[in-house]
Amino acid sequence: MSFVSNTFLLFAGASVILYYLAPARFRWVVLLVFSYIYYLTAGVRLVGFLLFSTIVTFVAGRVIGYLYEKGREPKQVRWILILALVLNFFMLGLTKYTGMLIDALNALFHMELRGLDLVLPLGISFYTFQSSGYLLDVYLRRITAEKRPLQYALFVSFFPQIMQGPIGRYNQLADQLFEPHALKGENLIRGAERMLWGFFKKMVIADWTAVFVDAIFAAPDQYQGLAFFGAFLYLIQLYADFSGAMDIVIGLAQMYGITLEENFRRPLFSTSVADFWRRWHITLGRWMKDYLFYPMMLSGWMTKIAKWAKTKFGRKTGRMVPIALADVLVFLVVGIWHGAGGTYVFFGFYNGLIIGASELLADRYRKWKTALHISGTEAWYHGFMIVRTLLLTISRMYFSRADSMAQALQMIKNTFTSFQPSLLLTIPAGRDGLSFTPYALLIIVCGCIVLLAVDILQERGVKIRESLAKLPLPATAAIYFVLLLSIGLFGSTDATKGFIYAQF
Repeated sequence: MSFVSNTFLLFAGASVILYYLAPARFRWVVLLVFSYIYYLTAGVRLVGFLLFSTIVTFVAGRVIGYLYEKGREPKQVRWILILALVLNFFMLGLTKYTGMLIDALNALFHMELRGLDLVLPLGISFYTFQSSGYLLDVYLRRITAEKRPLQYALFVSFFPQIMQGPIGRYNQLADQLFEPHALKGENLIRGAERMLWGFFKKMVIADWTAVFVDAIFAAPDQYQGLAFFGAFLYLIQLYADFSGAMDIVIGLAQMYGITLEENFRRPLFSTSVADFWRRWHITLGRWMKDYLFYPMMLSGWMTKIAKWAKTKFGRKTGRMVPIALADVLVFLVVGIWHGAGGTYVFFGFYNGLIIGASELLADRYRKWKTALHISGTEAWYHGFMIVRTLLLTISRMYFSRADSMAQALQMIKNTFTSFQPSLLLTIPAGRDGLSFTPYALLIIVCGCIVLLAVDILQERGVKIRESLAKLPLPATAAIYFVLLLSIGLFGSTDATKGFIYAQF
């Protein structure tokens, strides 16, 4: 059930109405029922994967919690954690990466192994990470193991976030899910406003941009003069698509009185690649930092590398070597999490390499800035850092969108050898084809201007929705009516596009 469908709007509306009509102590049950109904619409067989992840992590959490109560130490229960995580991630690997592994074996050893006919379950990457994070928190004694299986099932399956996140933490989300929130008009209004903004970003900006991105990457030789535009427009599509989905998810949750974690903080204003990842898919980055980066840095083998590096390169540089190595390894995992294929692996490695190199060269950068009399507070320098990061981000889009490494490298070559913006006008747009192409491009430009203006205001600390709420009611209503009207008038007339991150 796509978020951008009338069926979903009716489904979401019914869930909100029944949530507040239900007795207070049973409201969480309404959310659980609607969550599983939503998942069932994707396919009855797929519910088995969700139940498997839920049962494995719940039982393991209960066993670990019980053993802690009996005085056991973490080292004595570690095998339970490892077994549960292996089972949980094995399910993810089986459905998501088996095809990539078989293709690699066939290519390396000239074999003809057949792949398994497996459908990628809806949201499996997200609920696997969310349930695994819960289990790790129980093991680390950050939280107490949940003893109620149905309440835990709601935490794993909460339907607004199950498809694309944000990846929730148990100590931040659980109490909100189980609390019987009272009906508040402000939550309904603010939630609906947030959802409306998300639909605008998805249907007006992301879906129109997708028309041109799909055409360029489907025929890179025909549109070789548009290689740069393909990568640039894909960045816009990805941002509008994913952040728009988060607006819809967070807005719907707010209508129940539930506050989900923000997953974006205006990443296109980042001043470095590391800063970009602190602003983009924030909950995934925090998951990787807490459950992968820090444990890796505290591991015995990393301590040995740190000692060797300090001996080899000196104390200051040597201290940064394990950090740089951990960055590369973490982003390799991030790349693999995003998808199965060599392009995703390289995408992760490329990000990690840039961030790791920046860590190693940080001291040298400071010396260069001092020599050039750059304090770092200059407006021009801040602008330069944003543009530099934006170009590095666009360069990564070739790999995350291309079908193969060969195609990505060819398109990078085309970027520097061929530049023909006029070819954009040869790409049919929507139901009216070529005749509508100039208007579609104009819609994208105007939509991006609106998006950029909102992001600039928010970057400066302006709270948009709160500011609009202070206007006279007719003015506020008129603004949101225009936004709603623009979705109907200027939304893409091409076939409805699914959300990109729902495929990860």
